[in-house]
Amino acid sequence: MILRLLCCLTMLIAAPAAATGPKPLFDANDTINISIRGPIKTLLQTRSSTPVAATLTTASGENLPIMLSVRGITRRKSEICDFPPLRVEFSRPPPPTSLFAGQHRLKLSTHCNNSTSYQQYALLEYAAYRMYNAVTPVSFRVRLANVDYVQDDGRPVISRVGFFIEDVDDIAKRNGLRELRAPSLIPVSTLSPVDAARYAIFEHMISNHDWSMRANVQGEDCCHNSKLIGRGGLGAGEAMPIPYDFDFSGLVSPPYAGPPPDFGLSTVRDRYFRGYCAHAAHFVPIAAQFRAARPQILAALASTPQLDEKNVRRATAFVDQFFAKIATDKDVAANLVKRCIN
Repeated sequence: MILRLLCCLTMLIAAPAAATGPKPLFDANDTINISIRGPIKTLLQTRSSTPVAATLTTASGENLPIMLSVRGITRRKSEICDFPPLRVEFSRPPPPTSLFAGQHRLKLSTHCNNSTSYQQYALLEYAAYRMYNAVTPVSFRVRLANVDYVQDDGRPVISRVGFFIEDVDDIAKRNGLRELRAPSLIPVSTLSPVDAARYAIFEHMISNHDWSMRANVQGEDCCHNSKLIGRGGLGAGEAMPIPYDFDFSGLVSPPYAGPPPDFGLSTVRDRYFRGYCAHAAHFVPIAAQFRAARPQILAALASTPQLDEKNVRRATAFVDQFFAKIATDKDVAANLVKRCIN
């Protein structure tokens, strides 16, 4: 009797919170139109993470006071990007009727370079997020936006496409879980084997090497271009890693992206599988899941607004190379299981 009560108590403690639906901004996929007015040129010059007052205006004429700051690492550098990624923080909660209802802090991925050709790189990165959405709900939702950037004196600065990225806490709530905080390095055993296997196979699909699902630079929280969610602890198999930041992938391959020097690769389009051998038992079933979701994955790519036909064809052919490598369970064993890392 006591044992039964202890088991029940354990189940109650481990039970996830009730799942919730996505907030309005991420509950649709059509492109929104907004303007951001503030000291844009000052931010472009200083690249400061110190927030400055600005205003976000929606297509319906709603004016929302925000604090705007620069974020990122590589794309924050002026020699890499003319226009760095931004962080939008709402100065007060948007009203319940607002498209931005429930939002507090959001990442805005921008166009990087003012050349119109860079719009295609932004759209390909947006497509990568949507492709992962097709495989699992434990993923960042995104919303495409045509953004008019306006100086605080009313002068136009530039109009370009970008996209908002869902907050990790909202991903956790959608899945009845919570965001996990971890030190700069966690053991492989902490990771959920199924989710880690899915993460690694997805990154292999888009040929992205700029990540770690268990480590970050010393002194910073885990993990590099990855967030963790779970039931609330860091016990064995509890941390579910979620990838983000795909601009260094072969799928996107902007001019500034290069492979890690220690992998012996020529370009970011050279695939190098980084799944852990500890999760190898899940590679075959997860690869089968990817094969089953192939139509949805390719549809997410093909339906990306404003992505031109040339880039759709090129990206589709690149993803098809991956599917050829996992066409059968035997292929998965040869190309993934036998190439895992310890």
